[in-house]
Amino acid sequence: MVCVAEVEEPHAGPGTIRIAVRASGLSTGETSIRSGKMRDVVPVTFPYRTGFDAAGVVDEVGDGVTGVGLGSEVFGMTAPAARGANADHAVLTAWAPKPAAWSWEEAGGAAGAVETATRVLDRLAVGAGHTVLLQGAAGGVGAVAVQLAVARGAVVIGTAGEHNHDFLRSLGAEPTTYGAGLAERVRALAPGGVDAVFDCAGGALPDLIAVAGSPARVVTIAPDLTAAALGVHLSHGVPAGDRARDRAGDRAAAVGAADPLAVHGLGIAVELAGQGRLRVPVAAAFPLTEAAAAHRLSESRHARGKIVLVN
Repeated sequence: MVCVAEVEEPHAGPGTIRIAVRASGLSTGETSIRSGKMRDVVPVTFPYRTGFDAAGVVDEVGDGVTGVGLGSEVFGMTAPAARGANADHAVLTAWAPKPAAWSWEEAGGAAGAVETATRVLDRLAVGAGHTVLLQGAAGGVGAVAVQLAVARGAVVIGTAGEHNHDFLRSLGAEPTTYGAGLAERVRALAPGGVDAVFDCAGGALPDLIAVAGSPARVVTIAPDLTAAALGVHLSHGVPAGDRARDRAGDRAAAVGAADPLAVHGLGIAVELAGQGRLRVPVAAAFPLTEAAAAHRLSESRHARGKIVLVN
């Protein structure tokens, strides 16, 4: 169940800013947290406030903050442990100027996708001349990751349903379908093999390992708790001090060790957006009062691009 409720108004503290939110993102990861699928990796206490990324107008500036003032239009992220961006006001710990080319809806759903995509591409050391397979390339993170990988000079193969293939081509990826025979289809598109696999969808890690040739060349962001047993890193941005436990609960799970947040990706996104090389596809925008409907769409796994809540 998703509830919209009155809570204590947040305020900017040292090193942070508060914004009057115009739009905020909803991630599939949060629907997985809410449902309990991620309890072994990201333990939370309910009630749980959702929303990691948002865009809006600065109305409070904390001590020590420079380079931004009241009335500035920005997009950015909350502290991972605090979240709460799906609200009228949100406190951001990382931000960048809202690109003029982006709508509020695009900007509201941008930061989380940009940070996640940058974090994983950095971990996989994706660069010019590399070939990358993106599993689930038409989703909120996948669509942004395609563009960021292309901007790095990589060749991108993206999996999606056939109805999304023209969409992936428009982003710069070579599309193929997911499911049985994936390794053979990828081999036909990349006879020399792939250098890295970025899994946004989950459920196919053995096939993705076969494509990559090694689990060390695969990173997933999906709530697939078979990853550790298969030797695949599950990347998430929970503060590194929060150590998750495996299902047995008797040892720290390597899959639960957080990667450093890639907040430098926000600046890269601003630059690429200004060059017309990065857009944030928006699957749907819902009023904040219809958050439950937004969660249902997210859980369907049929959204092409980012789902956002608007104020």
